[in-house]
Amino acid sequence: MKLVTIDDVRAAAQRIRPHVVRTPLLRARWGDDERPLWIKPENLQPIGAFKVRGAFNAVSSVKDTASDVVAYSSGNHAQAVAYAAAEFGLRAHIVMPEETPNVKIQATRDLGARVVLSGAGQREIVADQVRADTDGVMIPPFDHPDVIAGQGTIGLEIAADLPSVRNVLIPVSGGGLASGIGTAIRALCPRARIYGVEPELAADTSQSLREGHRVDWTIEDRNRTIADGLRSQPSELTFAHLQHVLDGMITVTEAEIRSAVRELVYRARMVSEPSGAVTLAAYRQGATPPGETALILSGGNIEPRMLQQILAEDDHT
Repeated sequence: MKLVTIDDVRAAAQRIRPHVVRTPLLRARWGDDERPLWIKPENLQPIGAFKVRGAFNAVSSVKDTASDVVAYSSGNHAQAVAYAAAEFGLRAHIVMPEETPNVKIQATRDLGARVVLSGAGQREIVADQVRADTDGVMIPPFDHPDVIAGQGTIGLEIAADLPSVRNVLIPVSGGGLASGIGTAIRALCPRARIYGVEPELAADTSQSLREGHRVDWTIEDRNRTIADGLRSQPSELTFAHLQHVLDGMITVTEAEIRSAVRELVYRARMVSEPSGAVTLAAYRQGATPPGETALILSGGNIEPRMLQQILAEDDHT
Protein backbone atom coordinates (compact mmCIF):
# COMPACT_ATOMS: atom_id res chain seq x y z
CA MET A 1 0.00 0.00 0.00
CA LYS A 2 1.29 3.46 -0.93
CA LEU A 3 1.70 5.63 2.14
CA VAL A 4 1.61 9.42 2.28
CA THR A 5 5.10 10.96 2.19
CA ILE A 6 6.66 14.08 3.63
CA ASP A 7 6.59 15.56 0.12
CA ASP A 8 2.81 15.04 0.04
CA VAL A 9 2.50 16.87 3.35
CA ARG A 10 4.67 19.74 2.15
CA ALA A 11 2.58 20.07 -1.00
CA ALA A 12 -0.57 20.15 1.14
CA ALA A 13 0.91 22.93 3.27
CA GLN A 14 1.38 25.09 0.19
CA ARG A 15 -2.14 24.36 -1.02
CA ILE A 16 -4.01 25.13 2.20
CA ARG A 17 -1.90 28.04 3.47
CA PRO A 18 -4.38 30.77 2.40
CA HIS A 19 -7.30 29.03 4.11
CA VAL A 20 -6.16 27.77 7.52
CA VAL A 21 -4.61 29.19 10.66
CA ARG A 22 -0.98 28.36 11.36
CA THR A 23 -1.66 27.68 15.01
CA PRO A 24 1.05 28.53 17.55
CA LEU A 25 2.78 25.96 19.72
CA LEU A 26 2.10 27.26 23.22
CA ARG A 27 4.25 26.50 26.24
CA ALA A 28 2.20 25.27 29.19
CA ARG A 29 4.39 26.32 32.10
CA TRP A 30 2.28 24.29 34.51
CA GLY A 31 3.49 21.06 32.95
CA ASP A 32 5.98 18.65 34.52
CA ASP A 33 9.60 19.79 34.84
CA GLU A 34 10.94 16.59 33.26
CA ARG A 35 8.44 16.73 30.40
CA PRO A 36 8.06 20.39 29.36
CA LEU A 37 4.58 20.68 27.88
CA TRP A 38 3.57 22.39 24.64
CA ILE A 39 0.01 22.63 23.30
CA LYS A 40 -0.92 22.80 19.61
CA PRO A 41 -4.35 24.51 19.78
CA GLU A 42 -6.24 23.41 16.69
CA ASN A 43 -9.42 24.62 18.41
CA LEU A 44 -8.34 28.04 17.04
CA GLN A 45 -9.06 27.00 13.44
CA PRO A 46 -11.98 28.77 11.68
CA ILE A 47 -14.33 25.83 12.31
CA GLY A 48 -12.85 25.05 15.72
CA ALA A 49 -10.92 21.90 14.80
CA PHE A 50 -7.98 20.50 12.83
CA LYS A 51 -10.26 18.94 10.22
CA VAL A 52 -10.17 22.10 8.14
CA ARG A 53 -6.65 21.21 7.00
CA GLY A 54 -7.48 17.88 5.39
CA ALA A 55 -10.79 19.18 4.03
CA PHE A 56 -9.21 22.09 2.21
CA ASN A 57 -6.48 19.90 0.77
CA ALA A 58 -9.01 17.36 -0.53
CA VAL A 59 -11.67 19.80 -1.72
CA SER A 60 -9.13 22.03 -3.49
CA SER A 61 -8.07 19.05 -5.58
CA VAL A 62 -11.61 18.64 -7.02
CA LYS A 63 -12.88 22.22 -7.01
CA ASP A 64 -12.31 22.69 -10.75
CA THR A 65 -14.10 19.50 -11.81
CA ALA A 66 -16.97 19.09 -9.32
CA SER A 67 -19.97 21.16 -8.31
CA ASP A 68 -21.05 19.02 -5.34
CA VAL A 69 -19.11 17.37 -2.54
CA VAL A 70 -20.38 14.79 -0.07
CA ALA A 71 -19.03 13.93 3.37
CA TYR A 72 -20.02 11.88 6.40
CA SER A 73 -18.93 12.98 9.85
CA SER A 74 -19.88 13.28 13.51
CA GLY A 75 -19.22 16.98 13.29
CA ASN A 76 -15.80 18.51 12.80
CA HIS A 77 -15.10 17.05 9.35
CA ALA A 78 -18.66 18.02 8.45
CA GLN A 79 -18.01 21.65 9.29
CA ALA A 80 -14.63 21.56 7.61
CA VAL A 81 -15.96 20.26 4.29
CA ALA A 82 -18.89 22.68 4.44
CA TYR A 83 -16.50 25.56 5.04
CA ALA A 84 -14.11 24.53 2.26
CA ALA A 85 -16.97 23.97 -0.19
CA ALA A 86 -18.39 27.42 0.56
CA GLU A 87 -14.97 29.01 0.00
CA PHE A 88 -14.76 27.41 -3.45
CA GLY A 89 -18.43 27.92 -4.40
CA LEU A 90 -19.38 24.23 -4.27
CA ARG A 91 -22.52 22.62 -2.82
CA ALA A 92 -21.90 20.46 0.25
CA HIS A 93 -24.08 17.52 1.35
CA ILE A 94 -23.13 16.25 4.79
CA VAL A 95 -24.37 13.05 6.43
CA MET A 96 -24.24 13.17 10.23
CA PRO A 97 -25.27 10.56 12.84
CA GLU A 98 -28.42 11.40 14.75
CA GLU A 99 -26.47 11.36 18.04
CA THR A 100 -24.13 14.17 16.88
CA PRO A 101 -24.14 17.13 19.31
CA ASN A 102 -26.54 19.81 18.16
CA VAL A 103 -23.83 22.46 18.25
CA LYS A 104 -21.99 20.63 15.46
CA ILE A 105 -25.12 19.99 13.36
CA GLN A 106 -26.20 23.63 13.53
CA ALA A 107 -22.69 24.89 12.81
CA THR A 108 -22.58 22.74 9.68
CA ARG A 109 -25.92 24.11 8.49
CA ASP A 110 -24.79 27.65 9.25
CA LEU A 111 -21.93 27.13 6.81
CA GLY A 112 -24.44 26.54 4.03
CA ALA A 113 -24.36 22.75 3.86
CA ARG A 114 -27.32 20.46 3.45
CA VAL A 115 -27.33 18.10 6.45
CA VAL A 116 -28.75 14.58 6.20
CA LEU A 117 -29.10 12.71 9.50
CA SER A 118 -28.48 8.97 9.67
CA GLY A 119 -28.95 6.19 12.20
CA ALA A 120 -26.06 4.89 14.29
CA GLY A 121 -23.53 3.09 12.14
CA GLN A 122 -25.33 4.02 8.90
CA ARG A 123 -23.61 7.23 7.89
CA GLU A 124 -21.35 5.72 5.21
CA ILE A 125 -24.24 3.86 3.60
CA VAL A 126 -26.40 6.99 3.57
CA ALA A 127 -23.53 9.11 2.27
CA ASP A 128 -22.97 6.73 -0.62
CA GLN A 129 -26.63 7.10 -1.58
CA VAL A 130 -26.37 10.90 -1.37
CA ARG A 131 -23.29 10.78 -3.57
CA ALA A 132 -25.16 8.73 -6.15
CA ASP A 133 -28.16 11.09 -6.04
CA THR A 134 -26.07 14.26 -6.42
CA ASP A 135 -23.24 12.95 -8.61
CA GLY A 136 -21.00 14.58 -6.02
CA VAL A 137 -17.41 13.79 -5.05
CA MET A 138 -16.94 11.98 -1.74
CA ILE A 139 -14.57 13.63 0.75
CA PRO A 140 -14.10 10.99 3.47
CA PRO A 141 -13.13 12.08 7.00
CA PHE A 142 -9.84 10.17 7.10
CA ASP A 143 -9.62 7.43 4.47
CA HIS A 144 -7.99 9.51 1.73
CA PRO A 145 -4.35 10.45 1.00
CA ASP A 146 -5.22 14.14 0.51
CA VAL A 147 -6.98 14.27 3.88
CA ILE A 148 -4.07 12.54 5.62
CA ALA A 149 -1.54 14.88 4.00
CA GLY A 150 -3.56 17.92 5.01
CA GLN A 151 -3.68 16.84 8.65
CA GLY A 152 0.05 16.18 8.47
CA THR A 153 0.73 19.91 8.10
CA ILE A 154 0.34 20.12 11.88
CA GLY A 155 3.44 17.96 12.14
CA LEU A 156 5.37 20.29 9.82
CA GLU A 157 4.56 23.20 12.11
CA ILE A 158 5.53 21.33 15.27
CA ALA A 159 8.86 20.31 13.72
CA ALA A 160 9.55 23.92 12.71
CA ASP A 161 8.59 25.41 16.09
CA LEU A 162 10.03 22.71 18.38
CA PRO A 163 12.71 20.68 16.58
CA SER A 164 13.81 19.27 19.95
CA VAL A 165 10.42 17.62 20.55
CA ARG A 166 10.73 14.16 22.11
CA ASN A 167 7.08 13.14 22.62
CA VAL A 168 4.06 13.88 20.45
CA LEU A 169 0.57 12.95 21.68
CA ILE A 170 -2.21 12.69 19.08
CA PRO A 171 -5.89 11.73 19.41
CA VAL A 172 -6.84 8.66 17.36
CA SER A 173 -10.23 7.85 15.90
CA GLY A 174 -10.23 7.07 12.19
CA GLY A 175 -6.51 7.64 12.27
CA GLY A 176 -6.07 10.36 9.65
CA LEU A 177 -4.67 12.92 12.09
CA ALA A 178 -2.09 10.58 13.62
CA SER A 179 -1.20 9.19 10.19
CA GLY A 180 -0.44 12.63 8.81
CA ILE A 181 1.32 14.10 11.83
CA GLY A 182 3.23 10.88 12.34
CA THR A 183 4.47 10.97 8.76
CA ALA A 184 5.81 14.50 9.17
CA ILE A 185 7.36 13.96 12.60
CA ARG A 186 9.00 10.68 11.54
CA ALA A 187 10.68 12.48 8.63
CA LEU A 188 11.70 15.69 10.39
CA CYS A 189 12.14 14.73 14.07
CA PRO A 190 13.30 11.10 13.94
CA ARG A 191 14.24 11.05 17.64
CA ALA A 192 10.69 11.89 18.72
CA ARG A 193 8.33 9.23 20.01
CA ILE A 194 4.78 9.39 18.65
CA TYR A 195 1.83 8.20 20.73
CA GLY A 196 -1.78 7.79 19.73
CA VAL A 197 -4.41 8.38 22.40
CA GLU A 198 -7.95 7.03 22.58
CA PRO A 199 -10.64 6.48 25.21
CA GLU A 200 -10.73 3.12 26.99
CA LEU A 201 -14.35 2.84 25.86
CA ALA A 202 -13.32 3.11 22.19
CA ALA A 203 -9.91 1.45 22.28
CA ASP A 204 -10.23 -0.50 19.03
CA THR A 205 -6.99 0.92 17.62
CA SER A 206 -4.99 -0.11 20.68
CA GLN A 207 -6.31 -3.65 20.38
CA SER A 208 -5.75 -3.69 16.61
CA LEU A 209 -2.12 -2.63 16.91
CA ARG A 210 -1.49 -5.21 19.63
CA GLU A 211 -2.96 -7.98 17.50
CA GLY A 212 -1.42 -6.80 14.22
CA HIS A 213 -4.70 -6.49 12.33
CA ARG A 214 -7.82 -4.35 12.47
CA VAL A 215 -10.46 -5.50 14.94
CA ASP A 216 -14.06 -4.37 14.95
CA TRP A 217 -15.79 -2.79 17.92
CA THR A 218 -19.55 -2.32 17.66
CA ILE A 219 -20.87 1.20 17.25
CA GLU A 220 -22.80 0.67 20.49
CA ASP A 221 -19.54 0.03 22.35
CA ARG A 222 -17.75 2.99 20.78
CA ASN A 223 -20.67 5.34 21.44
CA ARG A 224 -20.20 4.90 25.19
CA THR A 225 -17.38 7.43 25.35
CA ILE A 226 -18.01 11.12 25.94
CA ALA A 227 -15.38 11.79 23.26
CA ASP A 228 -17.84 11.76 20.35
CA GLY A 229 -15.14 12.67 17.82
CA LEU A 230 -13.17 9.50 18.64
CA ARG A 231 -15.81 6.89 17.85
CA SER A 232 -14.62 5.95 14.36
CA GLN A 233 -12.27 3.08 13.50
CA PRO A 234 -9.17 3.18 11.28
CA SER A 235 -9.45 2.22 7.63
CA GLU A 236 -7.05 -0.11 5.90
CA LEU A 237 -5.14 2.95 4.66
CA THR A 238 -4.85 4.74 8.00
CA PHE A 239 -4.11 1.53 9.90
CA ALA A 240 -1.14 0.91 7.61
CA HIS A 241 0.13 4.40 8.43
CA LEU A 242 -0.40 3.94 12.17
CA GLN A 243 1.55 0.70 12.14
CA HIS A 244 4.39 2.58 10.46
CA VAL A 245 4.51 5.80 12.49
CA LEU A 246 3.26 5.14 16.03
CA ASP A 247 5.53 4.14 18.90
CA GLY A 248 2.58 3.24 21.10
CA MET A 249 -1.00 3.85 22.17
CA ILE A 250 -2.26 5.29 25.44
CA THR A 251 -5.84 4.82 26.61
CA VAL A 252 -7.62 7.16 29.01
CA THR A 253 -10.70 6.85 31.20
CA GLU A 254 -13.84 8.96 30.99
CA ALA A 255 -12.97 10.59 34.32
CA GLU A 256 -9.49 11.47 33.04
CA ILE A 257 -10.97 13.02 29.90
CA ARG A 258 -13.38 15.17 31.90
CA SER A 259 -10.60 16.25 34.23
CA ALA A 260 -8.46 17.25 31.24
CA VAL A 261 -11.28 19.38 29.82
CA ARG A 262 -11.39 21.24 33.13
CA GLU A 263 -7.63 21.59 33.31
CA LEU A 264 -7.46 23.10 29.84
CA VAL A 265 -10.10 25.67 30.80
CA TYR A 266 -8.60 26.61 34.14
CA ARG A 267 -4.88 26.31 33.39
CA ALA A 268 -4.56 26.93 29.64
CA ARG A 269 -7.63 29.19 29.32
CA MET A 270 -8.76 27.03 26.39
CA VAL A 271 -12.06 25.36 25.60
CA SER A 272 -11.62 21.78 24.39
CA GLU A 273 -14.14 19.18 23.39
CA PRO A 274 -13.56 15.83 25.14
CA SER A 275 -11.95 14.40 21.99
CA GLY A 276 -9.37 17.17 22.04
CA ALA A 277 -8.58 16.77 25.73
CA VAL A 278 -7.58 13.09 25.61
CA THR A 279 -3.96 14.01 24.92
CA LEU A 280 -3.68 16.03 28.13
CA ALA A 281 -5.33 13.13 29.96
CA ALA A 282 -2.62 10.85 28.56
CA TYR A 283 0.11 13.30 29.52
CA ARG A 284 -1.20 13.37 33.08
CA GLN A 285 -0.75 9.59 33.33
CA GLY A 286 3.00 10.16 33.14
CA ALA A 287 3.54 7.25 30.76
CA THR A 288 5.75 9.11 28.27
CA PRO A 289 9.55 9.44 28.64
CA PRO A 290 11.25 12.66 29.75
CA GLY A 291 11.69 15.41 27.18
CA GLU A 292 9.85 18.18 25.38
CA THR A 293 6.27 17.03 24.87
CA ALA A 294 3.79 18.39 22.33
CA LEU A 295 0.13 17.49 22.51
CA ILE A 296 -2.57 18.12 19.95
CA LEU A 297 -5.68 19.88 21.21
CA SER A 298 -7.66 18.75 18.19
CA GLY A 299 -10.88 20.73 18.60
CA GLY A 300 -13.06 22.89 20.79
CA ASN A 301 -16.59 22.18 19.56
CA ILE A 302 -18.29 21.14 22.77
CA GLU A 303 -21.96 21.48 23.65
CA PRO A 304 -22.29 24.42 26.10
CA ARG A 305 -24.44 22.35 28.45
CA MET A 306 -21.86 19.55 28.51
CA LEU A 307 -19.08 22.04 29.23
CA GLN A 308 -21.12 23.51 32.09
CA GLN A 309 -21.66 20.05 33.55
CA ILE A 310 -18.00 19.10 33.31
CA LEU A 311 -16.83 22.37 34.86
CA ALA A 312 -19.30 21.93 37.71
CA GLU A 313 -17.81 18.58 38.68
CA ASP A 314 -15.39 18.29 41.58
CA ASP A 315 -11.76 18.52 40.50
CA HIS A 316 -8.52 19.12 42.36
CA THR A 317 -6.48 20.22 39.31
